[in-house]
Amino acid sequence: MERSLVLIKPDAMQRELAGTIITRLEKQGLKLVALKMLHLDKALARRHYAIHKDKPFFNSLVDYISSTPIVAAVFEGEGAIVVIRKIMGETDPAKAKAETIRGDFGLDIERNTIHGSDSVETAEEEIKLFFSEDEIFNYGKEIGD
Repeated sequence: MERSLVLIKPDAMQRELAGTIITRLEKQGLKLVALKMLHLDKALARRHYAIHKDKPFFNSLVDYISSTPIVAAVFEGEGAIVVIRKIMGETDPAKAKAETIRGDFGLDIERNTIHGSDSVETAEEEIKLFFSEDEIFNYGKEIGD
């Protein structure tokens, strides 16, 4: 089963959208296997966004993601990364389709509500930044009558 890290960003937290976003992801058939609320310090924010360190928006991104508590989650499922990226929508909410998370809730290219891993390799690295193995749960899904 494929896993992906999801971060519910400060703008979504400030607008009380965490539950709505988690529900949308679960409705795509993804299983929530890890969840925590945390306030990123700038050191962790820099490690998470290290790929952007030479870009002009890097410091602004670090300041933003560490400005207020966020929710970090791991979702699991067949093709989880592609499924999550599709429901997230384009990075720029102005270009994202309606009924995607960013299309419905994103404010601008920086305050775009959600982060999701972009590859299996990135997901593995990102998950390790936010969760230890004992914080990720393996359980079956039961469907009741």
